This record gives sequence, C-alpha cells and structure tokens, in this order.
Amino acid sequence: MVLLTTARERSHPSLPSDPPDRSPQSVTAPARRPTCGVRALLSVRSLAGRVLLVELLIVVLLVGAGVAALVMQARSSTENDARRLTRGVAESFAHAPGLVQALDSPDPSAVLQPQAEAVRKATGVDSVIVISAGFVQLTSPRPSYVGRPYEVPPDVMRNVVPQLYAGRTVTFDLQEPKPRYHSIATAVPVFGPDGTPKGVVASNITLGRVDSVVGAQLPVLLGSAAGAVALAAVATALARRRLLRQTRGLGPGELARMYEHHDAVLHAVREGVLIVGEDGRVMLANDEARRLLDLPADAERRPPAELGLDPETAALLSSTEEVTDGIHQAGDRLLAVNKRPTAPFGGLPGSVVTLRDSTELHDLTHRVEEAGRRSRLLYEAGLRIGGTLDMTRTCEELAEVALSGRFADTVAVDLAETVTRGEDPVPGDRRLRRTALRGSAGDPAPTGVGQALTAADPSPQALGLDGGRAVLAGPDTAGDRPHTVITAPLRAGGGVLGLVEFRRAPGSTPFEPDDLPLAEELAARAAVSVDNARRFTREHGTAAALQRSLLPRTIPEPTALDVAHRYLPASAGIGGDWFDLIPLPGLRTALVVGDVVGHGINAAVAMGRLRTAIRTYASLDLPPDEVLGRLDELVTQTDEECGGFAITGSTCAYAVYDPASGVCTLARAGHLGPALVHPDGTVEYPDAALAPPLGVGGHPFETTELKLAEGSRLVLFTDGLVETREHDLDHGLERLRTALADDGRRTPDETCDAVIRALRTPHPADDVALLIARTGRLAPDQVAEWEVPMDPSAVAPVRNACARRLADWGLDDLGFTTELILSELITNAIRYGTAPVRVRLLRDTSLVCEVSDGSSTAPHLRWAATTDEGGRGIFLVAQLAHRWGTRYTDQGKVIWCEQPIESPA
Repeated sequence: MVLLTTARERSHPSLPSDPPDRSPQSVTAPARRPTCGVRALLSVRSLAGRVLLVELLIVVLLVGAGVAALVMQARSSTENDARRLTRGVAESFAHAPGLVQALDSPDPSAVLQPQAEAVRKATGVDSVIVISAGFVQLTSPRPSYVGRPYEVPPDVMRNVVPQLYAGRTVTFDLQEPKPRYHSIATAVPVFGPDGTPKGVVASNITLGRVDSVVGAQLPVLLGSAAGAVALAAVATALARRRLLRQTRGLGPGELARMYEHHDAVLHAVREGVLIVGEDGRVMLANDEARRLLDLPADAERRPPAELGLDPETAALLSSTEEVTDGIHQAGDRLLAVNKRPTAPFGGLPGSVVTLRDSTELHDLTHRVEEAGRRSRLLYEAGLRIGGTLDMTRTCEELAEVALSGRFADTVAVDLAETVTRGEDPVPGDRRLRRTALRGSAGDPAPTGVGQALTAADPSPQALGLDGGRAVLAGPDTAGDRPHTVITAPLRAGGGVLGLVEFRRAPGSTPFEPDDLPLAEELAARAAVSVDNARRFTREHGTAAALQRSLLPRTIPEPTALDVAHRYLPASAGIGGDWFDLIPLPGLRTALVVGDVVGHGINAAVAMGRLRTAIRTYASLDLPPDEVLGRLDELVTQTDEECGGFAITGSTCAYAVYDPASGVCTLARAGHLGPALVHPDGTVEYPDAALAPPLGVGGHPFETTELKLAEGSRLVLFTDGLVETREHDLDHGLERLRTALADDGRRTPDETCDAVIRALRTPHPADDVALLIARTGRLAPDQVAEWEVPMDPSAVAPVRNACARRLADWGLDDLGFTTELILSELITNAIRYGTAPVRVRLLRDTSLVCEVSDGSSTAPHLRWAATTDEGGRGIFLVAQLAHRWGTRYTDQGKVIWCEQPIESPA
C-alpha cells in the first residue's frame, strides 16, 4: 500500500522593495528661544531633535519586526488550514459508503475517477488520489496517470507507509526532487471488512498555493507598516514640537548649565528646602535643610525614617498631607513648615517642604505642643477607630483614643435606640442607650453601659442632638464631684447617630472653646465607622434572619432513624450551606446536605430556592439521581435568567434510607462523600458515585447503594467542616475520622458535639452543615408481603390474608378501609399491569399499603361520569387514604397509600 501524488510547480510570490530612507534636515536654533518651522522640527542640535531620531529608529525597527512576525504567522496559519483541509477531504472520501466495493470491482477507476474529480473540484484541493494495494494509481487529476504504478519516495516508504499499515491517518510534507514538487498531503488507509488492506486515499495541496495566499497578504501588511511608520513619524514630530517648546529649544549642554545655576541658587538661600518623591524618599535637600535637621551627607534617595530624625519629623516628611505655616519642633529648634505637592505645578509626583528657623518665637511653644498633641490625637483616631464592623467596639475605641490622648478623663458614648438595632436614626428621637464607658474607677459616669436614657430639655445632650454641634457645659454641680463636659454629636449621612461625652475631673485643665473643633472631629471620625457598623448590623441581621427562616427549624421524627444536626455560620457572614430531612412514602427518609457558592444574602436566597426545589422533587418520589438531575437543570436555568449572582458550582448530596431493607441510596453532585460509622465504632468513607457540581452539566448522575447494618451512623457534612485555611481536605477528613471513632455507644447528638469540638476553628471562614443519622430497621413483624397471581380470583385470598394480619397488629378499625383500598389496587394491577404483582404492608406510626407490578403505566385520578361503568377506583382510594401516590422502580411501579394509626389513649 503506497501513496501517489501529482507533481506541481511551486510558486514564489514577489516581495515589495523596502521604502527609501529619509534623513531629517538639521537647523541651528538660537539659544534660549523656542524655534518653530520645518527646520526647527528637524534640528538635531536640540534635545528634542535627538529624541525624534531615536524614537523614529525604534518605531522602524518595531514595525519591521511586526511585519516579519505577521508574515510568518500568516504562512503558519495557511499551512495549518491546508493540513486540516487535506485531512478532512481524505478521511471523508476514504470513509465514503461503497469505496471498498469499488476497489474490489473489475474496473475501480471507472467508478472512482469521476467521484475523486468531483470532490477535488468541490473542496479546492489539488488532488484526490486512490491507490490500490498493488501500487496502482486508480484516480488522478491527470487522466494519463490512471493505471500507472507509482514508485514510492524513500522518505514516504520509510515514515508514512508503516503508519498506514498500522491503520493510522498520516498528514505529512511530500517532497519530490524530479520533478521538483513540495506539497502538504494526507493519506488515509482503506481496509476491507476482514481487515485486509485495500488501498489508500490521498489528498494534497501544493505549497505554491500556500505561498500565494501569503503573498497576497504581503502588500497589505507592508502598506499597513508604512502607514504605521508615517503615523508614528507624525506623532513623534508633534511630541518633539511640544518637547521643543518645553525645553525652549535648548540643547543638552545648555540644559546642564541651567540646572547648575538653579542648583546653586537653591543651595544659596537661607531657607531649608526638601523635595520628597512619590516613593517617600528624599530627592533633594539644600544646605539650610541639612543644617536645620542635621541630615547626613548621603540623605538623598533615603526615606526620612533612616535619616536619624525624631519620629514626628520623619512622619511629617513622609506624609502626603499639605501643611501651611505649621510649627514643628525638631530637636531644640522650632521650625515653620510649609508643605505642598509638586505635581500640580508641573513637577513629578511628590512634595516640597520649606523650613524656616523660628526658634526665637518662644511664645509659640505652647501652641506648638497643643497643635502637635491634637494632630497626634487625630492621627491616632484615624488608625484605631473603626477597625471592626461592631458598633460597640467602635464606640469603645473612640473612648480609648480620647483617654490615651489625655483629651478627657471619662468618655461615655450613647447611641440612638434605633441605631443600636441597625436601623436609621429617627429625627427628633431622644431615646439613647449607653454603649461604651471608659474612665478611672474613682470617676464613674452616672449611667452604666447598656442602660437606657432620654435627653431632656434643656440638657447639653438635647442641644447636641437638636443642633448637631458640640456643646461646652459648665461645672456639673448635680454630683458630688463637678466635671467640665463637652457633648459632641455623632453625625453621619445627614443624621445624628448618638452622642459622645468628654468629661474632665476636678483638678484637670477645664475644656476651652478651642477644644470644641477637636471634639467634633473625633466624633465625626467615629460616626463614619459607627454608621458603617450599623449598616452591616442591619444587613447581616436581615440575611441571618432570612437564612434562619429558610433552614429547617424542626425536623420530623423519621422511621427507624435517630437524627441530630448542627449548623455553624461563618464568622464573616452567612453562607449557603444547608441540610434537610424529608419523609418519603414507604416509611423511607431522604437526607440532604448542600452548599451554595458564595456568601451573603444572595447565597441565602439561592439556598432557600434549592431547598424548596429539592423538597418539591422529593415529593414526586423520584430516585436520587433524577432529583439531582432536575436540580441541575434548575440551577442552569436560574443562572441564565438572573445573570447576576451565579450559583453554578453549588454542591449537593441526596440520600434515601429504606428501613425495610436497610439500603441507603446515595447520589452526589460535586459534594463530599459521607462518612459511615459502623456499629463497632470504626469509620470509613464509602466510595460513592460522584458527578460534577450543579449547573455544570454534561455528565449523568449516578446512584450508589449502601447496605447499612442496624446501628450504623451515616454522617453528611459540608466542606467547611473539614477544609480550612490552616488544614487541607485530606487532613480535615482524617481529623473527622478521629472525632467520629468511638465504641459505638454515643448518640447522634453526642457525636455532633464531639465533631464540633474537635474540628471547629475560632474564626471560621465558611459555614458548616452537619447531619448525623443512626440507622434502625423495621422488625420482621412490622412487614408483611404477598405475591399475587395474575388471576382476578386471587384478589379475595390476598385481601383476607391482609385482614388477618391487620387483626394480628390490632388494627381492626382499619380493616374495612384497607380491604377496599387493596381490592381496587390489586384489581387494577391484575387488569392493567404485568407480572409480578406483589402486596406489602408496613406498620409503624402509620399503615402503608403498597401494590407493585411490572408495568410502568401509572393510574390517574379522574371524575367518572354518571353513566361510566368504571373510573372510580383511584378516586375511592384517594378518598379513603390519608395520602397516596406512585413511584417507579427498575422492575416497574409501586402504588402506595398511607393511613394514620391512632395512638391508644
């Protein structure tokens, strides 16, 4: 089996010649005067002209490299397209129906030559060739080649033919020296039904056609490159013109001389000048600044903190705040400081600081100290207040800052009653609640933390609430120890959130009117943080209340299951973890644990939707894999409709436990598998089928059946329990195994407590849902089963047997109703269903009657007309039973009905 191709001449597109070089004309511009015109633009004497030449050279090099890269990319892309086209044509023709029969026919060329030519013309390849197993060319674009033997080139015989015998399709470069021919070809082997080689189908495209495509694109690329160079030249010329104006036509030497003159002037003045860069390092310090601050000789390019300055001076130089005529003490000198940013005045980002020695102004010492103290106090307030989103802690931080800064001896913070609940402040409402209190033990405030109070007229509290400004009160003579008090409102968002009282004890310096602005500033900074905490408290409370309403508050008492559960919210907010326990027909129970992606109120809402949906699907009595399949479709549809908060990637584990058989059927959608604690206390993680998370799609859900011994504990949980920032998943699963291992005597509730104690972290980043169920079994005397022959006469014996069993169970009061229900269900199964027909009675807190058959057709409840002879059976069942329904199994269907059993008085 060999490959035959048709030789073609390779074409070489011609390339356009390079554009001629152009050199800028040089002119001489007068010094220190801006120059213009063509000669000025092309001048190379100035700094701007030299920059122009360098930029043009860089642009030409970059454009040339880009054109070369585009040409190479175009050629590579065209060759790849040719490989795909030849492969597609060869494989399509080789796999076409009737090809093997045509090869076995007496005259294969008569059948295949027209077809090959039609395919070649339709697809645009250069040739479609069929070669027989005897090295005979059966088709060719040149009819004279048909029927000729083909001499295989050595490289094809060595590299391609073995792969064809192995049954592989081969795409390769074919080169033949005589005649000179280079193409891209694909060969596909053809085998008979018995695996006998029948031939090969080959398709090729010459590289001459590939080069012609690239050549057709080359003028466009060169034209674009020329346009880019021209555009860059224009842009560079305009930039040079601007640079020429900014440098005023000066050359490098003239600029150097000007800089030296400015530097000499800067260092000659008797005022300290420092320039601090954007990165906080000193860029320049003149001689006077070095003298005033005692700077080292290598002060440039070093941050102020490394220059041996006192912390206050270093902080002043490093900050970005503007200073106007500020008084700063540096060592034994008093300095008048001005600080301004340099960027707005045409300089680089940074600031310039000027310093004047004002040591002789001793009368300003007290003012300097007071201003420094207040600045430090405000700076400390900015750092320490508002570190958390807790209103109480924020108020305590305000009090602590005022005490540590010696602004007051006692600080009390009172918030509006509505604000403490996270609500907006109500204008005119004077009900307050003391939230924070700090001070010396010997100077307590009249009201303790947590107590309610009302601001009455004309108290300073009422004036502060109504006027929105700080109020300075005189000595408080109502108490045994008089105080001087400043009452400042906590204003934020146009409302008053509360009040802060600054008190000074007797013997301390009384407050002055100049202290009111500082008190208002402290209160304003704290008010912003309190308002943020209030909003967070409101939103968090709303989301938490929503989540609590969506999670099950109480769980039903399932049959043969002892269940305990825990839910632990994350410290940073609510999440989307959830659990549920759903009673199912036949005394079965569904155990569900899920995890919605994300946090916050959106995750809580999504969790509620998924929990409601899975309860709806469970009520249809669908298998676990179908429940998750429908839930997966719901997640996909929800994300497509909402387009905002996506819940794709959420996980869920759905398990159904049957106490009659002791079998647990489990399906998972991206969720962690359960842990199983055997009756002897050993723990294992059973291998349960896993599907992708909800909303991903593309993979069917599968179920796994676990045969659970009586007394086993099934543990379902979310990843927040075992995966934390400190420990990976494997480590967490091993810790959970250790916490679950015991002697088998612990109750599920005790097991939950042990797991939480062992695995809970102080500040969990994710919420946790945990569900533990200890399994039991129905006793043999609680289950009764009969197999019913497919004969209407068999209804009565089975019905009588059921009546006797009900009498044995002490359920004679349900006997008549049950006989009617079973008569209708068994008769319908015999008449409309298929064998085998079985009847099962289950007794627990209710009586469950089940009739199963091999048919998948389900009965429907309908209203029978007066003249109808039938159609009333299911209606009768629905009226007599408390609940009824149909579920489908692998063997058919089960029609069930449930009747409550009254507890004896």
